[in-house]
Amino acid sequence: MATTTAPSHVTTPPAIRPPVKPNLVFEEIMRFAYDTFCTNKIRFVLTALGMVIGTASLILVVTIGLTGKQYILGQIQGIGANMIVVDYSGASSASTSTAPQDLLTMNDLRAVREQVPGVRAASPMVEIHDRIPIAGGKERDVLILGVSVEYAEVRNLVILSGRFFDEDDTAARNKVAVITYKLANKLYGSPQAAIGHTVKLSGLPFTIIGAIRERVETFGQSEIADDTFLIPYTVARYYTGDDYAKQLFFSMADSSDVPRATEQIRRVVQSRHRPESVYRAENLTQLLDVAGKTANALTAVLLLISLVTLIVSGVGIMNIMLATVSSRIREIGVRKAVGATNREIKYQFLAEAMFISLSGGMIGILIGLALPFSVRFLTNFRIPISGLSAIIAILVSTVVGVLFGTVPATRAAQLDPVESLRWE
Repeated sequence: MATTTAPSHVTTPPAIRPPVKPNLVFEEIMRFAYDTFCTNKIRFVLTALGMVIGTASLILVVTIGLTGKQYILGQIQGIGANMIVVDYSGASSASTSTAPQDLLTMNDLRAVREQVPGVRAASPMVEIHDRIPIAGGKERDVLILGVSVEYAEVRNLVILSGRFFDEDDTAARNKVAVITYKLANKLYGSPQAAIGHTVKLSGLPFTIIGAIRERVETFGQSEIADDTFLIPYTVARYYTGDDYAKQLFFSMADSSDVPRATEQIRRVVQSRHRPESVYRAENLTQLLDVAGKTANALTAVLLLISLVTLIVSGVGIMNIMLATVSSRIREIGVRKAVGATNREIKYQFLAEAMFISLSGGMIGILIGLALPFSVRFLTNFRIPISGLSAIIAILVSTVVGVLFGTVPATRAAQLDPVESLRWE
């Protein structure tokens, strides 16, 4: 019986490998990465420790920078963020040195209040120096400032005991005084004990009705010294004999109006005096800007140091992964022999590097956020916490894992399967 044979030129088609779904490949890669982690826990934990330290320090550095900035700005604002101070600087260099002084007056203050919108409070200030008797027959140099009722608001003063003088005291020219708490401690033992005592200032008896302090410590850099008495401006005029003021203080209702109002106030005051007279109007806005920029610059420098730590930890990840590739050459050869592609091998080792980097980064973020929250809870101190720093830390951890995991993953993918299987 005759048999039919196939032509010699006809070949059997090769078996077609069914396409693998992307999600199955991803699951397989993640499973391999997790299994590798479980097999080498100690090595992976020690490698991830660098990322923990780096990301935690990054968040803590940002927190410290924001806290420092908040503290510095709070100190400056405590002096009076909305405050504008005007004083007489003298005659211009083009005028003769014998030109009479052209001092500030109460009329200048009234003109500013009428012509400059947004002024919430204002006060003149005159300065008088005197000596008062103390225990043991000695005398003490003191500073007497004549101010208005609104001075306490302009300078953001804190009343520790008693009260500040009011409109009735000013109108009646009552001889009342408010004392600094440091002087009260020196003379009477405490701010509370000073209330009701009578002290002679330039021969006139004044009753102490209150003790104050500046809201923040200025270390003697403001017009209020440690040994200072504040008395009503109407009473201080008895000593000066005129209507002049050394300085004029203004407080704006809105801090955003301070730069504009500063120049307007200077022009109003200048227009009321001789052209050759020079007046300065200053505020703390520029100081706030400088302090903010300085704090930001310091935070940026500390961030760079934290990034160096992250880079060093990334180099550690790369070294460990390179060593891992060398120790797992046979495994790579077997996987390639059963059909794993170069791309799958590369993604496997890249996933392991990412696993180390992100796990360390997440733990570091938790530590970095836990410390400020703990301080908040235990001390009730409102430490600013930046959520953006946590996001940046996650992104940096991801980038570090990708950058320093690519070289080992590429080396593993390029191994020849035949050569790999020769390794025992």
